[in-house]
Amino acid sequence: MESLLTHISPLELMLACAIAFLAGSVKGMVGFALPMILISGLSTFLPPDLALAGLILPTLATNLMQALRQGAAAAWESIAKFRVFLLVGLVFLLASAQLVRVLSPSALLLMLGLPVTFFALVQLFGLRLEIKNPSARIEALIGAVAGFVGGMSGVWGPPTVLYLTTLNTPKSEHLRVQGVIYGLGAVALAVAHIGSGVLSEESAPLSFALLLPAIGGMWLGGRFHDRIDQQTFRRATLIVLTVAGLNLVRRGLLMM
Repeated sequence: MESLLTHISPLELMLACAIAFLAGSVKGMVGFALPMILISGLSTFLPPDLALAGLILPTLATNLMQALRQGAAAAWESIAKFRVFLLVGLVFLLASAQLVRVLSPSALLLMLGLPVTFFALVQLFGLRLEIKNPSARIEALIGAVAGFVGGMSGVWGPPTVLYLTTLNTPKSEHLRVQGVIYGLGAVALAVAHIGSGVLSEESAPLSFALLLPAIGGMWLGGRFHDRIDQQTFRRATLIVLTVAGLNLVRRGLLMM
């Protein structure tokens, strides 16, 4: 704790824990947005590399919990079903993580945020977009985009959720697949940023400190998730996705 408080004040630590709880609550209800909320909130008062380090362990823990909520067999079935997405995303995540200290991600965030916002809003206002029997090429392309953005920013949810939503995935499977995809991605993210130096002896205590608030928030959000139907879940997902897209645009503009 003393080591952690040399980098942030007690008030900043309390605020960081509150943000982690909020992020966990949203994730528990719709299955994603924890890294987005954490990186957005923490980076308003912490250095970007410390904010990125802070989200790594909560992201890893909550996604593993989400992936295994319905058992290991169901999780393995999801891995097999989305193996192309996972493999391609993993390769691009590991590659782009090494660029986090070199390249500005502003253009990348804008290129992702604008179409995600557009497609989410279009569906919210009545146009139902669906992909039936997607080809391996489409799955690989979306996995590449998600992985590349995830390695640089710690946020790979929007393209993944947009893909699952257009597949009209049932809500229980939607959350499980997200957990599997994000969980494996979070393992890769942690390994990659140990290598990049973002997750270090100085930054890891913050990430550990945010674990319990994030898990507590996820438990609360999960209670809400169990009470809503498929249509309400889809609408809630699209609303959060719209906010996520707008946030990516905001961050991209601020970084220019």
